[in-house]
Amino acid sequence: MDLRQLRYFNALAETLNFHRAAERLHISQPPLTVAIRKLEEDLGVALFERDPRGVRLTTAGLAAVAPAREALAAAEKVREAVRQGAAGLRGRLSIGFIGSAIGELLPRIVSPFRHAYPEVELALEEMNSVEIVRAIAARRLDVGLVRLPVMDSAPVAIDVIETDELVAVLPASDVLAGRKTLDLGALADRSFIIYSPVSVLHATIRLACHRAGFTPRVAQEAVQVQTILSLVEAGLGVALIPGRSARFAGEGVRIVTLSDPVPIAMGIARADEPSVLARNFVRTALACENA
Repeated sequence: MDLRQLRYFNALAETLNFHRAAERLHISQPPLTVAIRKLEEDLGVALFERDPRGVRLTTAGLAAVAPAREALAAAEKVREAVRQGAAGLRGRLSIGFIGSAIGELLPRIVSPFRHAYPEVELALEEMNSVEIVRAIAARRLDVGLVRLPVMDSAPVAIDVIETDELVAVLPASDVLAGRKTLDLGALADRSFIIYSPVSVLHATIRLACHRAGFTPRVAQEAVQVQTILSLVEAGLGVALIPGRSARFAGEGVRIVTLSDPVPIAMGIARADEPSVLARNFVRTALACENA
């Protein structure tokens, strides 16, 4: 038994006329007659009674109508799922993201993507930038939101989707906290709360301090910006964070712009030959940035 036989059976069961059923199927009548006879032989039972007045379903044929229709409907669902999968409308998309993307960037992309592709399942995993690009290169992830530049040579494609600048974070009690701008060198004698080495920002901040003429005296390292802000608020030191993350700052800290800007960026990474799901996600991300 195959789907073609079920389609033929269903057409004949609905029309009870070989000629009309053949017309509906866009075939000639002899192949339909042969197919129905073969189906009955395979099942070992007659599905139709034939007489000069026409065709009638047997008891066995009547019992087969509903299951046959259900099987045809299920097959159509398979076809539709395949079509949607090929178009990137259905499937599973694995996304890696760094911690600083979760507050604003990730929701800004995911919301319109889910609206446009509601049948796509999203699997999100927090990782650092190097882990993300390596996982994409190994095909364990489809796409990733990373901090640039990524200190790894994994063969992935990356587009910039967000630009920003570092800002200084000082305890509200610091004598420099009231300034609108300051030179990074003015913080040379302060203790620093700095991102841990797993973050690209760790190297970026050290390089910025080096260019300002000093090596930061690190009092504490942390992964999450919220942790860094809390430690600054506790008076353990000063910090440099992305300007977009300043919205997480509490009342006990002050955000001061650097007079010599330190540009930073976020990127979206994917394989050199990404899946259609990944291409759709990247397209959505770039559209959000350009909107």
